[in-house]
Amino acid sequence: MRKIIHIDMDAFYASVEQRDDPSLRGRPVVVAWRGARSVVCAASYEARTYGVRSAMPAMRAERLCPDAVFVPPDFVRYKAVSRQVRAIFLEHTDLVEPLSLDEAYLDVTAPKIDSPSATATAQAIRARIREETRLTASAGVAPNKFIAKIASDWNKPDGLFVVKPAQVEAFLTPLPVAKIPGVGKVMQGKLDKLGIATVGDLRAFPQEELQARFGSFGASLYRRARGIDERPVEPDQPVQSISAEDTFERDLPLGELAPHVRRIAEKAWNATRKTERVGRTVVLKLKTAQFRILTRSLTPDAPPASLEAFTAIALSLLARVGLPDATRYRLVGVGLSNFRDADEGGLQPELFDGETAVRAI
Repeated sequence: MRKIIHIDMDAFYASVEQRDDPSLRGRPVVVAWRGARSVVCAASYEARTYGVRSAMPAMRAERLCPDAVFVPPDFVRYKAVSRQVRAIFLEHTDLVEPLSLDEAYLDVTAPKIDSPSATATAQAIRARIREETRLTASAGVAPNKFIAKIASDWNKPDGLFVVKPAQVEAFLTPLPVAKIPGVGKVMQGKLDKLGIATVGDLRAFPQEELQARFGSFGASLYRRARGIDERPVEPDQPVQSISAEDTFERDLPLGELAPHVRRIAEKAWNATRKTERVGRTVVLKLKTAQFRILTRSLTPDAPPASLEAFTAIALSLLARVGLPDATRYRLVGVGLSNFRDADEGGLQPELFDGETAVRAI
């Protein structure tokens, strides 16, 4: 049985700003540039009480919290702190799988430092993070990655939650199905029509029926409802691609896809902020009403260095779809692939240097 810890730094970017500028402590801090073309990178817990969340348009955040203090993001500083935290992880185990600058999975089944339990290891790591960085982290301890990630959010901020193997079923049964990775609003609506609101409801459906309705994702739902997740912690896996996609409520013609491409491109672009690598190839993915999947891609001479450039390339790929005008589409995705290290091959040294504005759609 594996012993997995998921560590998630609390309001990471905003907490770094509050740590380094005492005048910001206790105040609603929004990490973002002001203006109609910006989105929120992070919000302090004081700002979250007003409903401010990451990826929200900055102008909406300002309306929700007029007293918010806007601080431009400093990704060089955040990455330096992230490396500090990563070094603490590696003192306890070599099996560290970073998900972003502020979270990671750790497999402590056989820790490098003698410890009575995974819970004690998580406590020790959180204490070291506080001591070394003057920041707080929350942790979830569980038999697998799926449950550990849910658990780390349970007692935020500065919390620890443990799900022992014997507690898995009792823990999962009352949870809303939205807690399962991949269950977004569209899938949630489909499950709701089947009377599935909780993980317990989902467990009542046989695997064959879920697969018939939802394909391979149905099989994944069946396993997650039972707390099954056999994925190992995979250390130091370089980012190969980052993407976002959305399934529409109704099938759309090609001519109506541009606003959705802009919206989804923004989601994908925001996700690239969590990696130090740079993507060179822009990819557009479409799924027709008949479930045919098409991809179109373009590798420009230089990697897209702004949301505007990234979006423009993605939009240009719509013209290369090449299907009849009557074709309808049920899904669109936008992403970056062909990732390289930032200092490789003449790429820009820091993708997010300067005040790169992110347009809110």
